[in-house]
Amino acid sequence: MFIHPLSVFSVLASGIINCLAATPLEPRWDDVRTKHAWGAVPEHWETLGHPAAGTTIDLHIALEPQRKNAVIDALYEVSYPRSPKYGAHLSSEQLADIVAPHPDTLTLVNSWLKHHGVHPSSVSRSHGGGWLTVADVSMSQANSILGASYQLYRHAKTNETAIRTISYGLPVELHSHVKSVAPTTYFSSPGMLRHTPRLRRWAGTLGRGLSRRDDIESVTPSFLRWLYKTEGYEPAAIDRNKLGVAGFIGDSPSPLDLRLFMTAYRTDAVTATFNVFLINGGRYDPNTPSVEGNIDIQYTGAMAFPTPLTYYSTGSEAGTDPYLSWLNFMLSLDDNELPRTISTSYGGFEETLPPDLAESVCELYAQLGVRGVSVLFSTGDFGVGHDCTDSSGNIRFRVMFPASCPWVTSVGGTMDYPEVAASLSGGGFSNLFSRPAYQGRAVPTYLENLGSRYDGLYNANGRGIPDISAQAHQCVFVHRVEDYTGKGTSIAVPIAAGIVSLLNDYRLSKGRTPLGFLNYWLYDFGIANLGLNDIISGSNPGCNTDGFTASTGWDPVTGLGTLDFVELIHEL
Repeated sequence: MFIHPLSVFSVLASGIINCLAATPLEPRWDDVRTKHAWGAVPEHWETLGHPAAGTTIDLHIALEPQRKNAVIDALYEVSYPRSPKYGAHLSSEQLADIVAPHPDTLTLVNSWLKHHGVHPSSVSRSHGGGWLTVADVSMSQANSILGASYQLYRHAKTNETAIRTISYGLPVELHSHVKSVAPTTYFSSPGMLRHTPRLRRWAGTLGRGLSRRDDIESVTPSFLRWLYKTEGYEPAAIDRNKLGVAGFIGDSPSPLDLRLFMTAYRTDAVTATFNVFLINGGRYDPNTPSVEGNIDIQYTGAMAFPTPLTYYSTGSEAGTDPYLSWLNFMLSLDDNELPRTISTSYGGFEETLPPDLAESVCELYAQLGVRGVSVLFSTGDFGVGHDCTDSSGNIRFRVMFPASCPWVTSVGGTMDYPEVAASLSGGGFSNLFSRPAYQGRAVPTYLENLGSRYDGLYNANGRGIPDISAQAHQCVFVHRVEDYTGKGTSIAVPIAAGIVSLLNDYRLSKGRTPLGFLNYWLYDFGIANLGLNDIISGSNPGCNTDGFTASTGWDPVTGLGTLDFVELIHEL
């Protein structure tokens, strides 16, 4: 196993402050208006007072691009099957051209930072100049730059600590130039990001489970490969295709558990292994593996073997948001280093994110799609939500981010055979992101049939999730040499990602480009009921309701359905 201790912030230092001219008239940097604020300290967090003397953080500043919506326009062009540019994914250099900020934006931001005593050597650029990182900012300087009051906070349930502020602002001059700054008001605990499956020790015999159409005692890779019709396919582009798994908060997979899992459930894959990259203080300890790390590696590996598999473990040094750290690293990779499919089993309820940060992070996922990467996220295990009373005392359904980002493919859960919706399957409608164009036909059809039921509990104009589903119940895995079964969409997403990786393998083996962002393609064929198994039974209760119901076509329980590999390769 080869471990690369790489830092997410290994980007070229830039002399952006020295090389740009000052503005003719100095703006009023003291005229600060709020960019985002919470009315109170977010639930479950408590302040511990000021951070220790000498504490510093890195500030990440997202800048408005010169060509607004250029990334989303490019994503459509390379992802929509009927576009003349379909599959013509952009290189990192081409992407940099379309995300670059206007020179006036850089001039203003440089002047602002200089006004607050930021030295040019502390500033670096990434994502084509679309983001600036200001390193080693003291607490007093951060408070001055952002009109903030940074404190050390502790999460009451996890005991994790974070340096955050409940509000921050920007000079009026910069509101149209700066999209977001982090870390500021995002309070989600790293430990709460994980969609850890619910598990139990399995009393059955190791290696024995559902392999075809027997009574469902447990779900195994052989059953999944039969169900989704991948068992007859031999990957032929393993020299060009890679499959990635995103890991956070110290989750680690075990090579020993992987070998035991394959020995029991996929004997032709006992040689399966994986590489590990450590990002921004990420940790990897195979001697103390986590349930999440093991499941993600075992199911991606079992579905896509012998496709090269990489585990990306991301930490949160310098107070950095782990999603930003991971995205910064991935987008810095050369085209031949990028995995073509990525499975991610983490997320948090949407309303815990500042909208400006959610939008900035979501666009970075779109940039991965433009580069030709298929990114899949689990939708969570709470149906339409839990703890659903908002600050005004009203009940509202809740969805997970980043699954709710329109530029990723969100994965819900099914169970049994014939498949029905798993009741835990997270699904619903975003309150942050409007309905994307690719859902313009599928979602309104469902809402028309739903009628007035649940009016006021969800955003009928929001992006609907999930997009697709996979088995998420009674799935076997090995953890610390013991056999278990688990359930959750964090099992469904590595299964789906494994299938997508095989689809990418097929395209690459035929001399074509990878699929990249999937949803334009999926909805184009899903509406026509091509290549997907429509799930028409089951529901996802939550918030003291019965939740939504699976039905013909797209639904906010199982999306368009589960993937039929054999049928889908005919659409490639």
